[in-house]
Amino acid sequence: MQIDPRTGWCSSARRCPSPNFNARPAGEVSLLVVHNISLPPGQFGCGEVENLFCNRLDPQAHPYFAGIAHLQVSAHFLIERDGSLTQFVSCNERAWHAGVSCFAGREQCNDFSLGIELEGTDELPYSEAQYAVLGALTRELLRVYPDITAERICGHSDIAPGRKTDPGPAFDWARYLGSLGTEVQA
Repeated sequence: MQIDPRTGWCSSARRCPSPNFNARPAGEVSLLVVHNISLPPGQFGCGEVENLFCNRLDPQAHPYFAGIAHLQVSAHFLIERDGSLTQFVSCNERAWHAGVSCFAGREQCNDFSLGIELEGTDELPYSEAQYAVLGALTRELLRVYPDITAERICGHSDIAPGRKTDPGPAFDWARYLGSLGTEVQA
């Protein structure tokens, strides 16, 4: 797995460009945020996350979609249950994944973070394939963006407490951080 630092695109990811991004104010990449998402909620492999991130979600396709189809959101990466990796936004650009957020007293985390969405829910265990791809992707991101350290890897719930709960209690932080190497373990 390789990320081209000039373009911010990962060679191992399927590319599906989202229109929901803009330039980073300072070009800084120093935080990694782990999320989860499933559309419809609790259903996997439907392709609707891609539709949401690309502004193609049909509000008539499911009752839940009527309330979210208007949103303009994205993430840099999505890792599906089978380990498939899709990239929606270059790592050098600002994806719209964190919303109202704060890390270490600094607001607007989208300005300086990368967002990885795991197809899942707070309560269901993530798959072996997801952990394998998440570990490999994170190791590459740490190589390319050295300002991301173990202390600067967090969940959406950490930067938006009370508003967000993902990646949830089903996410195995010790397993994930342990897969990154001893120098990154928390």
